[in-house]
Amino acid sequence: MRTIVLAVDDAQALDVIGPVEVFDAASKIVQAGAGRVRPGYDVQVVSPGGGDLRLSNGLRLSSDPLPPCGAPAAIDTILVAGGAGARELDAGSEAIAWLRDAAPRARRVASVCTGAFALATAGLLEGRRATTHWAHCRALGRDHPGVEVDAEPIYVRDGNVWTSAGVTAGMDLTLALVEEDLGREVALEAARWLVLFLKRPGGQAQFSAGLAAQTAVREPLRDLQDWLGDHLDADLSVGALAARACLSDRQFARAWRAETGMTPAAYVLALRIERARALLEDGQSVDAAARRAGFGSAEVLRRVFHRRLGVGPSAYRERFRAAA
Repeated sequence: MRTIVLAVDDAQALDVIGPVEVFDAASKIVQAGAGRVRPGYDVQVVSPGGGDLRLSNGLRLSSDPLPPCGAPAAIDTILVAGGAGARELDAGSEAIAWLRDAAPRARRVASVCTGAFALATAGLLEGRRATTHWAHCRALGRDHPGVEVDAEPIYVRDGNVWTSAGVTAGMDLTLALVEEDLGREVALEAARWLVLFLKRPGGQAQFSAGLAAQTAVREPLRDLQDWLGDHLDADLSVGALAARACLSDRQFARAWRAETGMTPAAYVLALRIERARALLEDGQSVDAAARRAGFGSAEVLRRVFHRRLGVGPSAYRERFRAAA
């Protein structure tokens, strides 16, 4: 199955290498299996002009030129890697022109991370549901209002167009492609080889490293943001926070939302989830994490984790303990 990985300068290294490793593992598993006749993947990394591709971490990767459209060897899958370069491609660029022409001829098209911006610029996400890195979901929706952006999933499939969340989520997406092509057994074995989940529990929200909310401009609110991180077990009701900021409840709630994009309650909950995640990753017990993050009880923390992250705090903690 001919698979084209399209990248441009400043591509995120794992957006390119991660999926290639998954495709390679699946191909080797198929080739090693007695009596298996299913084809593996013929993967080619391409870029406009070909030659050395400069990755975001400074490494260089050899790439081939963009294949001519309508070439005899049909393309099965086109996968676009993310990174700063992919986000900044304009509608008149060679890469976008190639995508517009080649995508209708391929069986399916996919993107990793901010490669979704390239698909959107090429018009391939218009009227479709899609995702991208959690930090860029708002920008994708703003720049391409015809795209239904879903910030939660690790990957999204809409017809023959697939998009993934940030960086390592490209490997989750690629495992799903392998499962569709070669079956669950091969995908599961590839996941075992690469020490990955075949289907990662929860969405990308569980792996975000900080609040997407902007820092407040007004000094009383900015000072309150700094104070909150060290007092998550205090009374953080709107009334208590408004009093600390010397504002009425209504003035405070309006100003806070205007400057952070979140209600005070949503902001406090996000902070508490972030703190609980960090404590669990550090090996703290569920009870200790719940108490220190201000949830009051382990049961409240469990409900919040299942509702917001799709995984319980014990399972989340054990995942990081196993990795360590």
